[in-house]
Amino acid sequence: MASLLRPLDRPVAHYEEQYLDLMRRVWVEGDERRDRTGVGTRSLFGETMRFDLSDDRVPLLTTKRVYWKPAAREMIWFLSGDTSIRPLVEQGVHIWTDWPLDRYRRATGEAIDRDAFEARIIAEPGFAEEWGDLGPVYGAQWVRWPKYVPAGEGLFARDPQGINQIADLITAIRTNSTSRRLLFTGWNVAELEGMALPPCHMTYQFYVSGGRLSCSLYQRSCDLALGVPFNLFEAAMLTRMIALQCDLEAGELVWFGADVHLYLNHEALVETQLARVPGGEPRLRIVRRPETVFDHRIEDFVVEDYAPQPHIPAPVAV
Repeated sequence: MASLLRPLDRPVAHYEEQYLDLMRRVWVEGDERRDRTGVGTRSLFGETMRFDLSDDRVPLLTTKRVYWKPAAREMIWFLSGDTSIRPLVEQGVHIWTDWPLDRYRRATGEAIDRDAFEARIIAEPGFAEEWGDLGPVYGAQWVRWPKYVPAGEGLFARDPQGINQIADLITAIRTNSTSRRLLFTGWNVAELEGMALPPCHMTYQFYVSGGRLSCSLYQRSCDLALGVPFNLFEAAMLTRMIALQCDLEAGELVWFGADVHLYLNHEALVETQLARVPGGEPRLRIVRRPETVFDHRIEDFVVEDYAPQPHIPAPVAV
């Protein structure tokens, strides 16, 4: 039995090595494919990564800077149920601007730049309502999944409150922690066409063991260079937020990627990042426990011991 154990003097691989190995395999071995954006990708199907979240660990990449505050603001925005980019751009977060900007340009023919478009989103509520709404994306499904109630004479009306999957999940974790139904999803088939972008990180399932809450994330479409670093941080953040509300510690993040791809115009990013060596072990601390998971503010989150290598710019495929 002892011979099967890892030698004590064998170095433990850095948590980021699995991400870099996946990036290398996708770029070298991936199937070259056409995609919705027209840019083209190299892609592998069905990949897994696991990250330890104990002791406030967080899977922030160190081989390039991941701007965690915009990611945290996005997660808080998801949990608010809002679907307008206005609250994000008011905070200087541009994650979602490209999609409504592209829609506006195509509809009007106006060659407006991002800064001017966002300035109008902030300054003109009517403009924001018409052009800044993304449809029933993530947050709408997470906290207001459509629900219909009897309205008399065999008719049904949509309940504006909807179903709050996150609140129901927290209640279930507290009251039935061994359930195999501790999950929520954003993949609402009936509303996909109304979304600016159907959910990529689509289904989260949770598991309680030994006083720890673990999360598995199923992601259907995985932009490995730009999207996945945010997705990993946000999933870890959300797991810790929910664990806090349930008097649990965070356990593990298990990431399942279906179509895992790199865009063909990300060659410079891939080569630069794969030449770097990861190091350090950042921590994500939550410094305040609000009444509910929906009451968090950006000031509640602190990342410590994060000393990444420089940011690597790359274009977003819309």
